[in-house]
Amino acid sequence: MFFSLRNRLFLVFTCLLTIPFIILSIIIPSWFTGIIEGQTQALTVGAMDQYSLYINSITTQAEDLGKQVLVNQTTQQWLKLEKEYSNTKKEQSLLMKNQLKMLLSSMMVNNSNGMSVAVFLNDGTGTWGNNPSLHKMEWFKDFTEKDQRFVKSHIDPFQQTQGKINSYILPLFDMNTFVSYGIIKANFPSSLLEDALNKIKIGKNGHAYLLDKQGANVLQGQTQIPKMVLKQSLSKINHGKIEKGLIETDYKKEKYLVFFQKLSVGDWILISEVNKSDLFSKVNHLQHNLLWTSVIVFMVTIVASYMLSSTIVSPLGKLAKAMGFLERGDFSGAKRFMPTIKNYNHEVGYVIKVFGHTNERLKNLIENEYEANIRRKDAEYKALLLQINPHFMNNTLEIIGGLAVQGKNKEVMNVSIYLGRMMRYSLNTQSNMVKLGEEISYIRSYTDILKVRYEDSITVKIDEDPETKNLTIIKFILQPLVENAVKYSFIEKNNAEIYIETKKVRNHVFMVVEDNGIGMSEEVIADLLKQEENNETNSVLESDGNSIGLRNVIGRLKLYYGNNFSYQVKSEKYVGTKITLCINFYRGGIHDEGVNNG
Repeated sequence: MFFSLRNRLFLVFTCLLTIPFIILSIIIPSWFTGIIEGQTQALTVGAMDQYSLYINSITTQAEDLGKQVLVNQTTQQWLKLEKEYSNTKKEQSLLMKNQLKMLLSSMMVNNSNGMSVAVFLNDGTGTWGNNPSLHKMEWFKDFTEKDQRFVKSHIDPFQQTQGKINSYILPLFDMNTFVSYGIIKANFPSSLLEDALNKIKIGKNGHAYLLDKQGANVLQGQTQIPKMVLKQSLSKINHGKIEKGLIETDYKKEKYLVFFQKLSVGDWILISEVNKSDLFSKVNHLQHNLLWTSVIVFMVTIVASYMLSSTIVSPLGKLAKAMGFLERGDFSGAKRFMPTIKNYNHEVGYVIKVFGHTNERLKNLIENEYEANIRRKDAEYKALLLQINPHFMNNTLEIIGGLAVQGKNKEVMNVSIYLGRMMRYSLNTQSNMVKLGEEISYIRSYTDILKVRYEDSITVKIDEDPETKNLTIIKFILQPLVENAVKYSFIEKNNAEIYIETKKVRNHVFMVVEDNGIGMSEEVIADLLKQEENNETNSVLESDGNSIGLRNVIGRLKLYYGNNFSYQVKSEKYVGTKITLCINFYRGGIHDEGVNNG
C-alpha cells in the first residue's frame, strides 16, 4: 500500500534530504554571487578611492616642487643671465648655473619620493645637460600642442632619476615680465604609481590601468582589456557626467565589469576590469559540486531509507500492539506481544528495550507505591523544570559575548560570576529544600543579569527580612514569578519595575513579587481561585512541562505545605500585579493550620 509506514518513511527521507540539498545547490551559489558582486564593488571602489588620493598626493608634490623652483630667486637670476648671455661673462653664467644645480639637488634630496626636477630653455639649454632635440620630444609636443602638463611614462636621459618616469611640466617665465623662456620639468618614478596600482586586483585575471581619455596607458606596458570593451567603456565615460561608477559590457558571450574613476590629474582615468566568469569561477565550481553531491545523496537516500524503513516497520508494528495492551492496563498481555530484537544497539531496539523495562517498572510502582508518593515524585520532577531557562542561558551567553567584543572585561567578569552562582544553585540536586536566603541570593544573581541585558529599562528592588534568611523552603518558587513579571512588564511598556520582598510576621513568612506589567484579567484570577477551591493541585503533575509559572508554583507549595500555605493575587489591567505567598511556620516546623487568602 502506498501510504504504508514504510512508503511514508521512504518519501519523507527522500524529501527531507534530497530536495533541500538540490534547492540549496541553486540558492547558495546565487546568494554567494550577490554577496561577491556587492563586496567586489565596495572593495574595488574603496581601493580606487585610496589610489586616487595617493595619485593626488604624488602629483601635488610634483606641482609644488615645480612651483618652488619657478619662484626661487636663484632660478630667476639664472634665467636673467641666460637672456643676457651675450653680455654676461662665461664664468658668471657657470657660477649661477652651478648654484641652480645645487638648489635642485637640495630639493631632490629632501624629497622622500625620489622626485627630480630639471629646467630647460626653449633652445634646449638645461641644468643637467643640453638637449638640442627638445622640440622633437613627444612629451614636449604634448605640452606645447595639447597643453598636457602631466606626462605619460617615459625615459628622459637628461634627468637625474633613472628608469621610467612621469612628469609635471610648467612654463618657465620671468616673474617680472611673465614672458615664457622655457619649461620646468618635475619628475617622479613611474614605479610609485605602478606598485600601488598593482594592489588593485579583482579575481584571478582582473587588471587595473591608468589611462588617458584616448585609452593610452599612462604607465608602462599595454592594456589587456579587449579593444571593443575598452572603446565602449571610454565612450560612456567621456560622454557621461558621472565621475566614478561601474559599466557592464558584453563581448564574445562574456560580461565584463569595468570600474572607472575620473582623476583630477590631467585627463587621467583609473579603470579596473574583470569578467564575470573569472570573478565567479569558484561559485560556479561550488554549484557544480553541489549538484553532483545532490545526485549522490539522492541515491544514498533511496538505499538508506528503504533499509531503515524495513528495520523500523516490523518491530514498531508489534510494539504498537503491546502498547495497546498497556493502554488497557494489561501488563502481562503487553509483555507477551513485545517484539524480539537481537541487537539493541540502535534506536528502535533501544525504544523496545526501554518500553519493556518501563512496562515492568510501571507494574511494580502501581502495585507497591501509594498515589501520594507518586505525586511527590512528580512534583520533584516538575521542580527540575524550574531551573535555568535555556533561552535565558543563551541570552546571557550572548550578553557575555557582546560585552567581550566591546572590551568590557569587568562587566564580562560580573555577568560570568552571576551566571556561575546561578549554575551552582541550580545544579545542586542533592535536596529540593533550601534556605530562603539562598533563594533570594539566586534571585539577586538572576536580576543582576537582567539589569545588564535591559540596562536602564529595568528597575529591581529587593527588601529582605534578615529573620527569613535561615528558614527552609522548597526550591525555585520565586524565579518563575520574577521571570513572568519581567516578561509581562515589557509587553506593553518600555520599562519594567520589579519589587521583591520577604518578611516574617510571627510564625508567618510572606514573599511578595510585584510588577508594573499588563496585569491579569478578572477571568484569569477567577480561574485560579476556582482551581484552588476544587483542590486541583494535581494539575501541576498533569502539565506538559511548559506551565512553570504561577499555577505551578502554587501547586507545588500546596503539595508540600498543604493548608499551611496561602496566597493572594492583586492585579489591575495595564497597572500591574502583586503576588503574595504566605507559609505558616512553627518553631522551624510546619504549623498544622493555614488560611487560604486567595
